[in-house]
Amino acid sequence: MKRILTLSLMGAALVAGTAQAKDYDTVRIGVDIPYVPMEYRQPDGTLAGFDIDLGNALCEQAKLKCNWVIQGWDGIIPGLQARKFDAIMSSMTINDDRKKQILFSDPYMTPPSAWFTPEKSTLETPDKASLKGMNIGVQRGTVQDNYVTDMFGDEASIKRYATADDVAVDMEAGRLDIAFLDYPTGKAALVDSKDGKFKTVGDMLTEPKKYFGEGFGIAFRKRDRELADTFNKALAELKSNGTYNSLYSKYFPDGNTH
Repeated sequence: MKRILTLSLMGAALVAGTAQAKDYDTVRIGVDIPYVPMEYRQPDGTLAGFDIDLGNALCEQAKLKCNWVIQGWDGIIPGLQARKFDAIMSSMTINDDRKKQILFSDPYMTPPSAWFTPEKSTLETPDKASLKGMNIGVQRGTVQDNYVTDMFGDEASIKRYATADDVAVDMEAGRLDIAFLDYPTGKAALVDSKDGKFKTVGDMLTEPKKYFGEGFGIAFRKRDRELADTFNKALAELKSNGTYNSLYSKYFPDGNTH
């Protein structure tokens, strides 16, 4: 599954190559839209979603102004490195490969990944035998993409899409047999919005950590340790004062994410 801190326009100095938290009065947060229910655009054009609301709450807690910058997923880490924004909060899974490039905050959510099929499907337990010859839909460049490619790429045909909504279109058209997405996004795109045409099958997965990492984190450039610490402190405060739980319950009333 996807936000960002930026230098003041007045220009704050960098000390010893490290941005200090006090240098930042505006937070530009990079986000890939749409990724319902984490981040999406409402009919009036405003942004909404768990990441958006939590990001705004974090900035308010840290006494920083928030601006959101929309960036396609394929370019979101390069955009951070190129200083188009200074943090990513876009349902990004913390894993070892990404840690080589960027610095993560503490995890703020740990959603499972899930399999989705048409309601009429008889498939119950996705494995190499049952998926043989099937078309599997994933969002391109995600941990779910990496997992199914490694585990089932020799048995099945992996179809990659820019968004979960694109996966849903081909599922509804019958061009896919099954999809593998993070649970909240797949539930929103396939189960909640398609009038019972789709369901989850098999177990929800959070292991192995090689693929599914440690949960969603806010990403920063490696030198911006103090910015990460600022957000970690704000996150801990929101969890302590009940704000985090209130936002979580708003978006995930069924409790199937952590």
